[in-house]
Amino acid sequence: MVEIDVKLSADGVSFLLHDNTLDRTTSGKGRADALNWRQLSLLDAGAWHSPSYAGEPLATLATVARWSRAHDVLVNIEIKPTLGRERETGAAVAFDAATLWAGAPVMPLLSSFSEVTLEAAQEAAPDLPRAYLTDDLPADWRIRIARAGCVAIDIEHTLLTHERAAEFRAAGLRIATWTVNDPVRADVLLDWGIDTVITDAVGLIPAG
Repeated sequence: MVEIDVKLSADGVSFLLHDNTLDRTTSGKGRADALNWRQLSLLDAGAWHSPSYAGEPLATLATVARWSRAHDVLVNIEIKPTLGRERETGAAVAFDAATLWAGAPVMPLLSSFSEVTLEAAQEAAPDLPRAYLTDDLPADWRIRIARAGCVAIDIEHTLLTHERAAEFRAAGLRIATWTVNDPVRADVLLDWGIDTVITDAVGLIPAG
């Protein structure tokens, strides 16, 4: 499964970008949601990475959906709204995902750090599974997760203990954790029954 970050352009197109601004990973400047998709599509989103990727454009969620379905790749969509557009982005991305993956044997997982975003996604596409994404587990996590109708928790791996994993499991949740680039740590987590280990080290940590 691959994880992607998705937000909205000024004209409501769901596209892939991690940051709130364009500066770090594209040739553009300023807020990511200030430009319409036509303007965003002209930016270089590859040169920051390495010369061999220079000229690579930003991708729409629609493009990724076509590719993933054609290649049988499962997708975890982290809805990453630009500040101030949490509800709008949650609803729009969820609706787009439900439409783009309609009829697929496995639907994409929606996750977000924003509870407002998750609740909007639930309203727009209630049948899509959702994960509560967190790096600071609140004491009332059960209430928050239930309010957003989440089936999973996606938690920073340093917050996980064997006891806490058992607690999540007892609450009926699937468990994902990030970002685990140490194979030894990954083995420990998998021994605890963690369902999904999110990693950048795809060559070191085998699937399955």
